[in-house]
Amino acid sequence: MNYVFNPAPTVSVPVLGTSARFPVHRIYCVGRNYEEHAKEMGFSGREPPFFFLKPTDALVVVNAGEPGVMPYPSLTQNLHHEIELVVAIGTGGKNIKAADAHKHIYGYAVGLDMTRRDLQNEMKKQGRPWCIGKAFDASAPIGAITPAPAAGAIANAEIYLQVNGQDRQRSNVSKLIWNIAETIEHLSAAWELQPGDLIYTGTPEGVAAVVAGDTMLGAVAGLQSITVTVK
Repeated sequence: MNYVFNPAPTVSVPVLGTSARFPVHRIYCVGRNYEEHAKEMGFSGREPPFFFLKPTDALVVVNAGEPGVMPYPSLTQNLHHEIELVVAIGTGGKNIKAADAHKHIYGYAVGLDMTRRDLQNEMKKQGRPWCIGKAFDASAPIGAITPAPAAGAIANAEIYLQVNGQDRQRSNVSKLIWNIAETIEHLSAAWELQPGDLIYTGTPEGVAAVVAGDTMLGAVAGLQSITVTVK
């Protein structure tokens, strides 16, 4: 194949306990999927799930046991953290039923959906897409993927984020408005899921700003935690 320029290497995430890596296809994110977070953002109730995407170069891959670093992004004065459980799709499909969703999951990871909140809010006011607030470079730190059989009772796992050792977010995956299986059902009705897709499933309440020099520790019980410093 004769390319105009050399294509970028495949973006991948390490798999815990093996030298194999998980090649990434797309990154889907679920908006306002914990009730208390929806309330703190000015919404309430079990509204139909909605989704947005991030490019693969939004990933900041944090290897197990190593610290990660993300740059403080341009154009913002209000960078927010959002801790999330990430679902890694191993088998693709369209119109997947919730009862069959587990068959399509390869594993799980801890992720951060970093948000330029001031830019997102301004786009909301203007009724414009808010990609600039969500889909910027290095906006999606992620830790090593734990294969599903080793992840334990993920549907009832504690999820939390600390900044400089102090709690900011703490909840439980069981409080998802749309659980993992339901999310996959809704998502696969809109897009045909592919092996390598990542789904950031939403964040609980407690989102707040970080500044350069802050260190975030994100965790979901049963998974490899991640530590990311903002530079």
